Amino acid sequence: MSIVAIRGAITVENNDSEDIIINTVNLLKEIEKRNHLNKDKVISILFSSTSDLNKEYPAKAARNIGYKDSALMCFNEMKVEGSLEKCIRVMLLYSSNIDQKDVKHVYLKGAKSLRPDLNK
Repeated sequence: MSIVAIRGAITVENNDSEDIIINTVNLLKEIEKRNHLNKDKVISILFSSTSDLNKEYPAKAARNIGYKDSALMCFNEMKVEGSLEKCIRVMLLYSSNIDQKDVKHVYLKGAKSLRPDLNK
Protein backbone atom coordinates (compact mmCIF):
# COMPACT_ATOMS: atom_id res chain seq x y z
CA MET A 1 0.00 0.00 0.00
CA SER A 2 1.29 3.46 -0.84
CA ILE A 3 0.05 7.04 -0.70
CA VAL A 4 -0.52 9.09 -3.83
CA ALA A 5 -1.28 12.78 -4.22
CA ILE A 6 -4.07 13.75 -6.58
CA ARG A 7 -4.35 17.36 -7.68
CA GLY A 8 -7.22 19.30 -9.17
CA ALA A 9 -8.75 22.72 -9.60
CA ILE A 10 -11.90 24.40 -10.82
CA THR A 11 -13.04 27.96 -11.32
CA VAL A 12 -16.26 29.35 -9.87
CA GLU A 13 -18.50 31.90 -11.55
CA ASN A 14 -19.81 33.67 -8.44
CA ASN A 15 -18.56 34.24 -4.92
CA ASP A 16 -21.54 32.69 -3.17
CA SER A 17 -22.01 29.62 -1.00
CA GLU A 18 -24.04 27.69 -3.58
CA ASP A 19 -21.53 28.17 -6.42
CA ILE A 20 -18.57 27.24 -4.21
CA ILE A 21 -20.31 24.08 -2.96
CA ILE A 22 -21.62 22.97 -6.37
CA ASN A 23 -18.29 23.46 -8.13
CA THR A 24 -16.28 21.80 -5.36
CA VAL A 25 -18.63 18.79 -5.46
CA ASN A 26 -18.25 18.60 -9.26
CA LEU A 27 -14.46 18.67 -8.95
CA LEU A 28 -14.34 16.00 -6.24
CA LYS A 29 -16.76 13.71 -8.10
CA GLU A 30 -14.70 14.00 -11.28
CA ILE A 31 -11.51 13.16 -9.34
CA GLU A 32 -13.31 10.15 -7.82
CA LYS A 33 -14.56 8.98 -11.22
CA ARG A 34 -11.28 9.33 -13.13
CA ASN A 35 -9.26 7.65 -10.38
CA HIS A 36 -11.84 5.05 -9.23
CA LEU A 37 -11.56 6.25 -5.63
CA ASN A 38 -12.98 4.69 -2.50
CA LYS A 39 -13.82 7.50 -0.03
CA ASP A 40 -12.71 5.30 2.89
CA LYS A 41 -9.14 5.40 1.57
CA VAL A 42 -8.93 9.19 1.32
CA ILE A 43 -6.54 10.29 4.04
CA SER A 44 -6.92 14.04 3.66
CA ILE A 45 -7.93 16.80 1.29
CA LEU A 46 -6.27 20.20 1.30
CA PHE A 47 -8.26 22.99 -0.32
CA SER A 48 -7.02 26.39 -1.33
CA SER A 49 -9.11 29.15 -2.81
CA THR A 50 -8.28 32.54 -4.19
CA SER A 51 -9.02 35.50 -1.91
CA ASP A 52 -12.02 36.52 -4.04
CA LEU A 53 -13.87 33.39 -2.81
CA ASN A 54 -14.84 33.99 0.80
CA LYS A 55 -18.51 33.01 1.19
CA GLU A 56 -18.01 29.31 2.00
CA TYR A 57 -15.40 26.71 2.90
CA PRO A 58 -14.84 24.22 0.05
CA ALA A 59 -14.40 21.51 2.70
CA LYS A 60 -18.12 21.80 3.48
CA ALA A 61 -18.84 20.34 0.03
CA ALA A 62 -16.61 17.34 0.80
CA ARG A 63 -18.42 16.68 4.08
CA ASN A 64 -21.77 16.98 2.24
CA ILE A 65 -20.84 14.14 -0.13
CA GLY A 66 -19.50 11.74 2.47
CA TYR A 67 -15.93 12.61 3.37
CA LYS A 68 -16.67 12.16 7.07
CA ASP A 69 -13.42 10.50 8.21
CA SER A 70 -10.90 12.32 6.01
CA ALA A 71 -8.93 15.25 7.40
CA LEU A 72 -10.00 18.40 5.55
CA MET A 73 -8.36 21.80 5.64
CA CYS A 74 -8.88 25.08 3.76
CA PHE A 75 -6.31 27.77 2.96
CA ASN A 76 -6.09 30.99 1.02
CA GLU A 77 -4.14 30.62 -2.21
CA MET A 78 -1.06 32.82 -2.55
CA LYS A 79 -1.91 36.04 -4.40
CA VAL A 80 0.17 36.43 -7.54
CA GLU A 81 -0.30 39.32 -9.97
CA GLY A 82 -2.25 38.24 -13.03
CA SER A 83 -3.13 34.82 -11.64
CA LEU A 84 -6.38 32.96 -12.18
CA GLU A 85 -9.32 34.37 -10.22
CA LYS A 86 -12.19 32.58 -8.44
CA CYS A 87 -10.29 29.31 -8.32
CA ILE A 88 -10.51 26.39 -5.91
CA ARG A 89 -7.55 23.98 -5.85
CA VAL A 90 -7.33 20.61 -4.11
CA MET A 91 -4.66 18.11 -3.17
CA LEU A 92 -6.07 14.78 -2.09
CA LEU A 93 -3.89 12.20 -0.33
CA TYR A 94 -5.03 8.65 -1.07
CA SER A 95 -3.99 5.28 0.31
CA SER A 96 -3.89 2.93 -2.66
CA ASN A 97 -2.08 0.52 -4.91
CA ILE A 98 -2.11 3.17 -7.68
CA ASP A 99 1.33 4.34 -8.79
CA GLN A 100 1.78 8.11 -8.73
CA LYS A 101 2.50 8.10 -12.47
CA ASP A 102 -0.97 6.62 -13.10
CA VAL A 103 -2.90 9.26 -11.14
CA LYS A 104 -5.38 11.33 -13.15
CA HIS A 105 -5.20 14.97 -12.05
CA VAL A 106 -8.36 16.96 -12.84
CA TYR A 107 -8.52 20.59 -13.96
CA LEU A 108 -11.94 21.91 -14.96
CA LYS A 109 -13.38 25.08 -16.47
CA GLY A 110 -10.96 28.02 -16.41
CA ALA A 111 -8.54 26.01 -14.25
CA LYS A 112 -7.60 23.99 -17.35
CA SER A 113 -5.19 26.85 -18.07
CA LEU A 114 -3.16 25.86 -14.98
CA ARG A 115 -2.18 22.50 -16.49
CA PRO A 116 -2.54 22.64 -20.28
CA ASP A 117 -0.30 19.56 -20.49
CA LEU A 118 -3.10 17.49 -18.91
CA ASN A 119 -5.88 18.80 -21.15
CA LYS A 120 -4.65 17.87 -24.62
